[in-house]
Amino acid sequence: MKRIKYLITLLFLLIFANLPLLWADAPVTAGVKAAVTFIAALEWLIVFFTGYQRRKTPGGRLGGLKKGIDTIHITGTAAAIEAVLLILWLTLTDHSIALILTAVGVPLAALGLLMISGMFRLVIHGRQVKISRFALLIMFWWVPVVNLFVIRSFYKNARREFMIESAKEELDTSREASTVCATKYPLLLVHGIFFRDWQLVNYWGRVPAELERNGAKVFYGKQQSSLAVAESAVEVKSAIERVIAETGAEKVNIIAHSKGGLDSRYAISCLGMDKYVATLTTINTPHKGCDMVDYLLKKVPGSIVNIIEKRYNRFFSKLGDKTPDFMAGVRDLSAVRAKSYDTEMPDSPQVSYRSIMTVMKNSRSAGFPLNIGYLLIKKLNGANDGLVWEDSAKHGERFRLVTSDKKRGISHGDAIDLMRENIEGFDVREFYVGLVSELREEGF
Repeated sequence: MKRIKYLITLLFLLIFANLPLLWADAPVTAGVKAAVTFIAALEWLIVFFTGYQRRKTPGGRLGGLKKGIDTIHITGTAAAIEAVLLILWLTLTDHSIALILTAVGVPLAALGLLMISGMFRLVIHGRQVKISRFALLIMFWWVPVVNLFVIRSFYKNARREFMIESAKEELDTSREASTVCATKYPLLLVHGIFFRDWQLVNYWGRVPAELERNGAKVFYGKQQSSLAVAESAVEVKSAIERVIAETGAEKVNIIAHSKGGLDSRYAISCLGMDKYVATLTTINTPHKGCDMVDYLLKKVPGSIVNIIEKRYNRFFSKLGDKTPDFMAGVRDLSAVRAKSYDTEMPDSPQVSYRSIMTVMKNSRSAGFPLNIGYLLIKKLNGANDGLVWEDSAKHGERFRLVTSDKKRGISHGDAIDLMRENIEGFDVREFYVGLVSELREEGF
C-alpha cells in the first residue's frame, strides 16, 4: 500500500511537471484534462506545503525532519525520471525552441520548488547540520550539478540523524518505567574551565535531559568560568550544600569534566565535603596537569598573555562572573603545579573515585583549537583529547579509556556533547546513561 501511494504521488508530480506538453496534442476531452490537471496540481500543492510522508512518523521535530527527507527523495526520483524522458523526447523528435524551453523550464520550476521545500524542512528541523554545509548551500545552491551534491549531503546527513534519533526515542520509551538513572543520591555536574552553567546553552549538551528522562535528579556546580582550583572548590562546596539542603539527600554523586574534577577533589579533600560526596567521576580531567600549558606559558610573550587575560576577565564579568581570573585557572592546569595535587588533596576513604578519558585519533577529530592542541600534545606526551593527555586523566579506583572503532576519535568537547553531534561509534547520551546506571546498580 505504501509503495502504491508513493507511485501514485510520483506519477501525479510528473504529470504536473509536464502539463504543457501532455495537453498540447493529447486526444482527450477538455473535462478529462481539467480533472487530471486539478488532481495533479492538488498533489503538488500538498507536497509543497505539507511535505511528503512515505509512512506515518512522529510529530514534532523528527516528523518535520522525516517529511523533508521524504520530500527530497520523491522529488529526486521524479527529477531523475524526468531527465530520462526529456532526453528521449529531444532525441527522437523535432521541436521548436519555444517548446523545448517550455519542456525544460516547467519541470525545472515545478520540481525545483519541491526540492527547496524539502531542503527548508531539513534546515529547520535538522540538528546535525554543520556550518560548513550551510556555507556550501549558500554558495552553490544556484550552480547546476554542484547543488545536487550539496543537497545529497544534506539528505544523507538528515537521514542518518532521523534514524539515530528515532532509535533513541524508541529506546527511551521502552525503558521509561525502569528509570535506569534514578540513583540513590542526586547528580552534581561540575563543568570545566572557560565555561559557565547556562541552561539555555547547556555545557553538557543533550546529556542532562537524557539523564532526567531516565530518572536522574540533575544539579549543576555553577562555579565561575576561571579561578584557581582552591577558589572554584569553594563554589563547588556551596553547590554541594545547596543540593543537600534542597533535596534532603545525605550525599551527592559528582560527575566532573576537565578542571571541574580538580575543583571537586579539592572541595572533597580540603573543604570537608567528603562526608557529603558518595562518588566522584572525573572525565578528561588533567590530574597530572597539562604539559601544553607549561609549554605555551614559556613560548607566548608575557605582553600577549596580559592582553588575553584582561580581555577574558572583562568579557566573562559581563557574562556573570563576579571575579574571573584567567591566569589563576590556567596556572593550576600546569603539569608542574599538578605534581603536588596528590599530596595537597589526598583521596578520602569515604568517597568512591573513578576516572574516564577519551582520545582523538587524528587532528581531524575536532576543530580549532583542539586540533592544534592534539598535534602539540601528541608530540609532548602522546595520546590525548586535544587538551589532556591520556595518563594525566588516570585517577581513583577505576580508570576507563573510551575510544571509537571509527576513523574519528572522541575529543575533549565530544566527551560532554559540546557540539551536540551524533558521532559514529560513540553515543554520548547512552554513554552517560550507562555511567549513571552503574552508580545506581552499585547502590549510589
